[in-house]
Amino acid sequence: MAFTVITCSGVSNTGKLTAQTGAMLLRCSCGMIEACIAATRPTASLEAFVRHADRILVLDGCGDCCGRKKLQALGVEPHLHIVATDCGIAKNGMAEPRFDEIERLSAAVMDAIRG
Repeated sequence: MAFTVITCSGVSNTGKLTAQTGAMLLRCSCGMIEACIAATRPTASLEAFVRHADRILVLDGCGDCCGRKKLQALGVEPHLHIVATDCGIAKNGMAEPRFDEIERLSAAVMDAIRG
């Protein structure tokens, strides 16, 4: 079964990192990721996606866990939850994510999916 990835997609470097990582995984996961949706979407739109998802992975940028909180407000618990800062990526303001950070977070997601 494929995962739908919900990204926090915030304005900080780690929030932007989740969106860029999700987009890369959608292209490169060999079908393991079926959709990548920003948690910042309107609630009704997000709810429609998660209600039809096989499995849900929330990719949050930091310990604020905005993506997971948005799903929980809909009464949905993700199957997997990954936080970029827990993967050794520093939250440092509005900087653009680096390619090595995208690679690191992508590897953590794929390891969790393969579990």
